[in-house]
Amino acid sequence: MTISVGEKLPDATFKVMTADGAKPMTSAEIFAGKKVVLFGVPGAFTPTCSNNHLPGYLENHSAILARGVDTIAVVSVNDVHVMGAWARFSGGEGKLLYLADGNGDFAKAVGLDNDLSASGMGLRSKRFSMIVDDGTVKALNIETKPGVAESGAAKILEQL
Repeated sequence: MTISVGEKLPDATFKVMTADGAKPMTSAEIFAGKKVVLFGVPGAFTPTCSNNHLPGYLENHSAILARGVDTIAVVSVNDVHVMGAWARFSGGEGKLLYLADGNGDFAKAVGLDNDLSASGMGLRSKRFSMIVDDGTVKALNIETKPGVAESGAAKILEQL
C-alpha cells in the first residue's frame, strides 16, 4: 500500500557516496527533526530523470532551501556508485543528497516500487516527490503519466 500524507516514513537504510567511500545512512539521520524534500526517480542517468526531473531541483535549490527546507534528497533504485557518479556528472554534488536504494527496499516499504521488467529495467521506483517534516509525509506527488508534471520542483515550490 502506498504511503499517505500524515504517515511516518518507515525505517530504512540507504547508501550514500562520501569522500571516504560508500556509507550507510538511515532514514532517522536524514529526516529526524528536519524538513526534507525527497524526490524519487526510476533511474539515474535515464533521459527523463537526468534531463527533466533532476535539473529543476538543482535550478531551484536556493529557492527551496529559502522556504525552510533543510535537505533536498533524490532516491533511486540504483547502487551507490551509480548515484555517486550521477551526483558528480549532474553538478549536484554538495547540493542534493543522492540516496541509493540498491535493492528497492525503501521503494517497496512506501509502496512506490514499480516493476519495469517488461522494459528490461527490473524493479525501480515510481517517479514522485514529497515534503517530509520530522519523518512525517506532509505532501506527496506521484506521477501517473510519463514526464514530470506532478513531481517536479515547481510543484514542490507551490506546496512549501
